[in-house]
Amino acid sequence: MQLKIGSVVVSKAGHDSGEMFAVMSFDDKNVFISDGRQRKVEKPKKKNLKHVSVTGYFVESEQLLTNRKLKKALAGFKA
Repeated sequence: MQLKIGSVVVSKAGHDSGEMFAVMSFDDKNVFISDGRQRKVEKPKKKNLKHVSVTGYFVESEQLLTNRKLKKALAGFKA
């Protein structure tokens, strides 16, 4: 799958494994992810690209602006 800003990913490793996150930014080896709860939009988590799985779902760019909108968007994918 193609990784881009707004992609929904699932963590495969670490204490947050199995959780859904939205991609805030990325580079060659790392991805910066946020869920609006534990990892806020203002301070996304840096995670190795090998430790996430891309789902194929996307969050709209206006939903990435606030924690509340991001939480609501990701809750729709969990249901």
